[in-house]
Amino acid sequence: MNRKATALDVAKLAGVSRSAVSLVLNGRGDGNVALESQQRIREAAATLNYTPNKIALSLRNRQSRIIGIVSDQVVTSPFDGNIIAGADAVAREHGFVTVVMDTELDGSRDEGAVETLLDRQVDGLMYVTVGLRPLHVPANMERVPSILANCFDDRPEAGVGAVIPDEVRGGREAAEHVMSLGHRDIAFLAGDSLTPAAPRRIEGYRDAFLRAGLPVNEARVLQVGWDIDAGFHGAMKLLDVAEAARRPTAILCANDRLAIGVVLACYRLGLSVPQDISVMGYDDEFRVAKSMVPALSTMALPLREMGAAAMTALLGDVTHHRTHVAEGSETDGAPGGSGTETMVPCRLVVRESTGPVPEGR
Repeated sequence: MNRKATALDVAKLAGVSRSAVSLVLNGRGDGNVALESQQRIREAAATLNYTPNKIALSLRNRQSRIIGIVSDQVVTSPFDGNIIAGADAVAREHGFVTVVMDTELDGSRDEGAVETLLDRQVDGLMYVTVGLRPLHVPANMERVPSILANCFDDRPEAGVGAVIPDEVRGGREAAEHVMSLGHRDIAFLAGDSLTPAAPRRIEGYRDAFLRAGLPVNEARVLQVGWDIDAGFHGAMKLLDVAEAARRPTAILCANDRLAIGVVLACYRLGLSVPQDISVMGYDDEFRVAKSMVPALSTMALPLREMGAAAMTALLGDVTHHRTHVAEGSETDGAPGGSGTETMVPCRLVVRESTGPVPEGR
């Protein structure tokens, strides 16, 4: 056969009706077509190398099988692209494709980006950000099932669901890791209060002390920023003292870049990591944490897992919404979702920068 096989060709080879072929190959055969006939249809389709026309199928089902993704900087940034990768993998597994638009941190472009995707008849929308933050959700985003990844609705009564990292648990598990090595004098170099991640990670640090029945030394908690130089200068304040007993034995950092600064400060002062000071990062930044000397112990952000979880939830909403539309019944609230917040745990990665507490401390 020189031409592409059609559903009618499959029907003739299988000895069934054209409608039976459509039902079976579109996943609606059970209860409508005999099992024996279903088997013959699948065998005929395989023999003829036949696949349904996806465009025609989308028109019949009133679905584009496209999910629109808006990002603030994920596409043009070396960070957090794994969120989109995780989301795209789940979408493809379920027969959907993704279309991504990047606003390059220009909030004024949010609504326009969403409208552009809506014009393409997307079945659902996801908004992804670099770094955890509240999001002023574009109003037009709620016209279809929608979800947020690595950000959350800034309205008091959130309308759009979100999938975010469990930063409190991450901060607690980072502190518990060094505590398990015998450390009790543990400092925390945080980022700044402008982003929600830092205070949540500090909360987790404090929670670890509370659970261990130990007091928190608030003088050991410094909000210094996020970059290498901030880590360096913050560590110098903690470590450049005459008496070793006045130094913390471990320093937790709110990201891996701060941890690099801490290691550099240790080298400047002639201190060894982890023999004199244990250093813990956060993020497990690609080509940074693992490549450091010593390689950084850190908390890995669950980027790919967040993307996958967000897409799984979104596709569930898409299916639910389309079913109600097809049946002509009311949907539960706006298609944009219920505002549910899903926490995805970070993962402890133990490498060479953390070790037992020094003798005598």
